[in-house]
Amino acid sequence: MTEAERRDEHWQGHEDRRPEEFGGRRADLWVQILLVLGVSLGASALWAILKIAEVMTTSSIAQSHATMNQPMSDVPVFDVLRQVLTIVLALVPVLLALYLLAGSAGQLRTVCRQIGLDLRAPWQDLALGTLLFVVMGLGTLGMYQAGRALGLTAELTTNGGGTEWWSVLLLIGQAARHSLVEEVIVVAFLADRLLRVGWAWPAVLIGSALLRGSYHLYQGFGPTLGNVVMGLVFLWIYRRTGRVMPLVVAHFLLDAVGFLAGAYLFGS
Repeated sequence: MTEAERRDEHWQGHEDRRPEEFGGRRADLWVQILLVLGVSLGASALWAILKIAEVMTTSSIAQSHATMNQPMSDVPVFDVLRQVLTIVLALVPVLLALYLLAGSAGQLRTVCRQIGLDLRAPWQDLALGTLLFVVMGLGTLGMYQAGRALGLTAELTTNGGGTEWWSVLLLIGQAARHSLVEEVIVVAFLADRLLRVGWAWPAVLIGSALLRGSYHLYQGFGPTLGNVVMGLVFLWIYRRTGRVMPLVVAHFLLDAVGFLAGAYLFGS
């Protein structure tokens, strides 16, 4: 059996199996989706919608400012500890999503292999991830500049903290956090659950992409549209490859370069 045939069989299994065959009714799957999103990116989307609504009501998007990676304490040691704790706790919903996909703790390694969250193909993952990083990175910059010119994007600061040596490690940690949270939950987990409740692939593709865009609304409409496009591309690639790791690599590079360049090259 070829690799393409194995992928087709894998996804056909998602689409054909009814909820009763894997331990739950359709309502249970929706509860799983709501719980995972409610403690992670779904909550972020609600806050982002509220933020953009407030900005549009009180001023304008062009005059607004969005700052990422802000310090969490005036005392350096507590700032580091708080940020490390934030990174660690943000990964709990990822573990929850993986656990729900696996069905038991003993199957966690198996489900990681099934979604391609492993190191079986490091060079292929790195190559595809780097290619995606270049393409999406150029597109992101273009979308941001166009949005600023049209007054549809907030001024974005990717590093609101300092430039001390430990900030590099914290920014890299934040990039790793975002890449794992978004790609495991919005791509692997959400695609699996939506397929199992009966959604067709086009609906899954659109739903996942819109969710990805929604929690970036606080940055304005330029980055939101850019992330919708990114979501469409990423989920399409996930369906073709059956691996989430290239997406994690690409997302990590996008955030790491964005955070570090903003801090150490441009000073913002």
